[in-house]
Order: sequence, then C-alpha cells, then structure tokens
Amino acid sequence: MTPRDAILGFACAFVVAVLVTPVTARFARAIGAVDRPSGRGLAKGSTPLLGGLAMLAGVLAGAALFLEGTPRTSERLDGILLGAVVIAAVGALDDRFTLPPALKLAGQVAAAVIPVRAGVEVANITLPFLGAVDFGAAGGPLTVLGLVAIMNVVNFSDGVDGLAAGVCAIAAGVFAVIAFDLERRYAGVLAALTAGAALGFLVHNFHPASVFMGDCGSNLLGLLLGCIAVEGAVKTQAVLALVFPLLVLAVPFLDTTFVVLKRMKYGRPVWQADANHLHHRFNRIGFSQRRTVLYLYAWTLTLGAFAVALRFVPYSDDRGHLDAGWSLVMGSLGLLVAAASVYLVVVLEILKVKRLVWMRRGGRGAAPDEAAVDAEVQEVLATGEFPAVRGD
Repeated sequence: MTPRDAILGFACAFVVAVLVTPVTARFARAIGAVDRPSGRGLAKGSTPLLGGLAMLAGVLAGAALFLEGTPRTSERLDGILLGAVVIAAVGALDDRFTLPPALKLAGQVAAAVIPVRAGVEVANITLPFLGAVDFGAAGGPLTVLGLVAIMNVVNFSDGVDGLAAGVCAIAAGVFAVIAFDLERRYAGVLAALTAGAALGFLVHNFHPASVFMGDCGSNLLGLLLGCIAVEGAVKTQAVLALVFPLLVLAVPFLDTTFVVLKRMKYGRPVWQADANHLHHRFNRIGFSQRRTVLYLYAWTLTLGAFAVALRFVPYSDDRGHLDAGWSLVMGSLGLLVAAASVYLVVVLEILKVKRLVWMRRGGRGAAPDEAAVDAEVQEVLATGEFPAVRGD
C-alpha cells in the first residue's frame, strides 16, 4: 500500500459519506432516531441522528477498494472493521432507544475486545528517558480500557455542529502522516479512510447541521482513532509513540477531563450529560457555533502540526543526542503551541468573563460595583458556570 492508496481511499470514503448521509438522515427520521432540543444542547430544532452509519459506509467502501491486509496485518484489519460495525450498531441502538449507561458501556467493551483479540494490542511502549515498558498480560485489558476511553472522549465532545467530525478528521489526517512515516502503511490508509468519511459527513453536519452523527458516529470515530493510534504509532519502537496520540487528541481529552472532574467535584454521575463542555462555555460568553468550532479546529491543527514536527524535525539522532539548533526550533514551536492553548483557554474563556460580567451588571450606561464584579468572576472561575450574556 502506498500514499496513493491513502489518497484514493480518502476520496472514496469522502464521496460515499457525502452521498449516504442524507439517506441515513431520512432513515433516522423514519424510525424516530431524532435529537430534540434540550437544556444542555445548542441545537434549535429536531435533527436526525445515525450519521455514523454513513461514515461507516464510507470507511467500509474505501477499505474494500484500497485497503489490503498482509498475512501479518489482515487479522488485525478484520478485527478493527468488525469492531467498527459492532460499535456502530450499539450506537445506533442507543440513538434510537437510549440504552442504560451500563449496557452502553458493555457494548463499547465488546466492540473494543474484538480488535484487541485480533492483535490490536499494546504489549509494550517506548517512553522518552525511560526506555521500553513491557505490559505483559496486562497489555490486552489496558488496550481495551484505552479504546473505551477514546470512544467516550469523542462521544463527550460531540455537542455542537461539526465539532467532533472536524476534530476527528484533523486527527485522522495527522495519524495518516505519522503512520506512513513509521512504515505502518495499513494504519495510514485506514486513517485516511477515517478522515475522508468524517469530512464527507461534515458536509452535512457543519452549522447549521441537517444531521447529527449521534452515538453511532462518535463511538465509531473513537474506536477507529484508537485502533489507528495503536497500530500506527503506539505499537512502534518510536520514542514518542505515546506522545503522538496524546497531542493529536488533546482537545477532546482536555475537554472530557475538565467535564468529568467537574461532575465528580459536585457528586454527579460522570455519564450524566451537562452543559459545561468548552463549546457550551464559549456559547455562554457569546461565541457563535461556527466561531467556536473554527477556534477548536485551529487548536487541533496547531497540536497536530506540532506532533508531525516532533516526528520530522531532526532535533535528535537515534541515540538520543540533541541537536542544539533544531532543539531550539522545537522548543520555540512548543512555546507557540502552549501560548495558543493558553490564549484559547484563558484569554477567550476566562479573561473575557470579567468584561461580560461588567456589561451584564452595568446595564445601559450604569457603572457597576467593581467589587461585586470581581466577586462574581471568582465564583465563575470556581464553579465553571455563568449565565449567558444576551443582547437586548
């Protein structure tokens, strides 16, 4: 398999997803798999779900035409695709009938076990400064746990038009580049198929969305990205193998971590949906849906570009000796990425709060009490919750 297969597979998955998504939307409406407006959502009207079925169709079509397993990889490839079918079916059932959390989790575990039993398993990793770490018999269970975690990370982040599809498409594209460079060609082609299917669906899902991917799609993308990360990077002997997925998927990981910790802090079940994700908080300080997703796309692109730079910039040799000039370049790039992250999280979300609180308390021309403003800002920063600012 070559980069040409990846490009053609990407195009095939994209076209199939574009064409099949309206069909799945009509099917979803026919069977009642429809998302209706709720207090935690940003959608204004009822929207059909099951967009994940169109992405699955795109991946399977592209795999049939452009993804060929070798004697060494065919079993793992079959396991990944079968797991994808299973998780898409579990997610579709959840979209239609709202499965209990325990049953949904059982379905995620079952879907993750399939590729792991086929050989998609992290038995050992190579960490910077620590060298090789062998997991032994724990490798399989840990891989299942990791795949389930990534499914839920993507699922939790799917709360605004185009966000999960766009972020996952960017992540899959980055994984494709890294996998090919690490000589994991089938993982690179699979990543390209995933990116194409996600972008094809995004044609119909960008705001204002005509269809949602639902749990069917978010769990599917999570499983595929997890398997791609394992096969395309983590299982290699590259020193930064574990760093690549953490960087590429940093945006949904950070969002999910913040939300889960917030729910635990206030004694709420971690699976209970709320409106404290980054996209909800941006909405409350006045960001439109499009502006929100474009900023988060840019953040993901920045992190993905840094992950690619870590692989391609020759800042060290194979024996761990650093090159002073290129190390300085990488350090500068790292600072830029950190600055972009701080700007997004602090400047856009936190520092802007004071101005918005000031505006809301000040009304039309009145001078608000600065101490009261500061007190409210402190409460906002402590709880992560604040009222939306609405114009008259």
